[in-house]
Amino acid sequence: MNPMSICKSSSDSSSSSNKSWIVHSLLVGAAVAVAVGAHLRRTSRFRSRVVGIIPARYASTRFEGKPLVQILGKPMIQRTWERANLATTLDHVVVATDDEKIASCCRGFGADVIMTSESCRNGTERCNEALQKLKKKYDVVVNIQGDEPLIEPEIIDGIVKALQGAPDAVFSTAVTALAPEDAFDPNRVKCVVDNSGYAIYFSRGLIPYNKSGKVNPKFPYLLHLGIQSFDTKFLKIYPELPPTPLQLEEDLEQLKVLENGYKMKVIKVDHNAHGVDTPEDVEKIERYMRERNLS
Repeated sequence: MNPMSICKSSSDSSSSSNKSWIVHSLLVGAAVAVAVGAHLRRTSRFRSRVVGIIPARYASTRFEGKPLVQILGKPMIQRTWERANLATTLDHVVVATDDEKIASCCRGFGADVIMTSESCRNGTERCNEALQKLKKKYDVVVNIQGDEPLIEPEIIDGIVKALQGAPDAVFSTAVTALAPEDAFDPNRVKCVVDNSGYAIYFSRGLIPYNKSGKVNPKFPYLLHLGIQSFDTKFLKIYPELPPTPLQLEEDLEQLKVLENGYKMKVIKVDHNAHGVDTPEDVEKIERYMRERNLS
């Protein structure tokens, strides 16, 4: 017998019983879906309280003191904070840091600052610690990368609304088209997404990777933008999840979310990514801003 074949019942009564069970299950499932939908409609303010947190540390291995680097006369962290404050979905924006130089700079331009521990292993853990220290309670935390000084407030609003509209997800983020010259840059994180808009995988390598080993100019490769939002209930348990093999190999914290079986909603946006990962990127972004008269 073919081990992959499906066994058929020899009994009409058994078949009838199975059909009845299936119909009953479908009816129950439909009733549950209606009840859940009604509950969500009654609680129309689902995940409504939103805080934006900009994690910032001085001792970056790739670019020490990066948050304080001047970009056309302003510290990069200030430019990110100003852009974040234009988002309409955020009730509050704070900077989370373990460095007094960064804290002093941020207070100087009017930002609220939460001091966090040096032991935070990544921005997500820093956001979680800052969340615990905030006096108000929030439903969603947006982790806004401090090295995206031209982040568009519409992208922030987009990932918040995506998470609010996906109760089965605990995390949301954004992607945009990958420039061909960034295909093999490990500082540019790539992403693949399923047909329902949920993340499948993130990598520093090119994904998908075809057998020719070359970039396919016709394929719509996706670049991950660092911004991401979390349901706060999940964020509280995130530090307790053990590191995962893929997370450690790629050094990408979002892989720990996927490897532990949680769902991540992804929105696609049209955005010219200008993250600052290295000192050389500062000159690039300043040139971009001058060409477009961005102050």
